[in-house]
Amino acid sequence: MTRYCCLLIAALCLTLGLVVTVAAAEDEPVHLKIGDEAPSWADLVGTDDEMHSLADLKDKQVVVVCFTCNSCPYSVDYEDRMIEFHRKYAERKEGVALIAINANLKPAERLDKMKERAKAKEFPFPYLMDETQKVAASYGANFTPEFFVLNKDRRIVYIGALDDQTQADKVERRFVELAVDAALKNELPATTTNPARGCSIPYKRVKR
Repeated sequence: MTRYCCLLIAALCLTLGLVVTVAAAEDEPVHLKIGDEAPSWADLVGTDDEMHSLADLKDKQVVVVCFTCNSCPYSVDYEDRMIEFHRKYAERKEGVALIAINANLKPAERLDKMKERAKAKEFPFPYLMDETQKVAASYGANFTPEFFVLNKDRRIVYIGALDDQTQADKVERRFVELAVDAALKNELPATTTNPARGCSIPYKRVKR
């Protein structure tokens, strides 16, 4: 039942003198906007067998959250670029963190498979499992890979693709890097959104 229908029913019931409570549908899509507070998350297990949370990164000026996975060819293609990004910003004194989160539920996306992938590629950033898909759903993530840049106030300043080309050797604009550089100056980037390219995240119904 849509929100519109619920409101019509509520109005009718009030007209008839009945008292009702209208709740939003559990599966209504989340549409975060630039400037929104980033949804927090906690207790996501990583390939290091440690539990991770957004609060752990309180000393970082900027946090980049990437929803990705093992099996999507687009995600695989972007792994080297993500490693390069991490290395470029790892030594910045202001503190920049890249966090990879896997919300896919296929057998190829199990934690043991994530560990194999992280070891094979020597990921220098945390790779976390969102087994309930609640974190991905709270961000409104639809694709792998899809990036969210959070400033020091944990407000979203960029949503979308890492850069402007699927092929690494043809990249001209690195949107996430530009967003991070702007956020470190307490500014908004010139480009705040750019459509992500990748595989769709196959959601099950989740309570948000």
